[in-house]
Amino acid sequence: MMNITLRAEQEQFIQAEIKKGRYQTAEQLISEALKLLEELNQQRDEIRLEELRQKIAVGTEQIKKGQTTDGEEVFARLQEKLRRDFGVEG
Repeated sequence: MMNITLRAEQEQFIQAEIKKGRYQTAEQLISEALKLLEELNQQRDEIRLEELRQKIAVGTEQIKKGQTTDGEEVFARLQEKLRRDFGVEG
């Protein structure tokens, strides 16, 4: 079992929802809220995964077309950016 502290406005919201008859108990409301949060997080994860798949597809296409950058050049650019933006020596 977990005990949590709610802000006054959160407690008022819960009490109002119970009074309206939408929920029987605070536990029921919290359970529903957590279920919705879990679904939202799952949707966000699915969106991120799809975005990553799209980026991989674009990169794969670029490789097939020979549109690549030498790794040494990439690291040199990163080191220059670190020096310029943060004063970090590589």
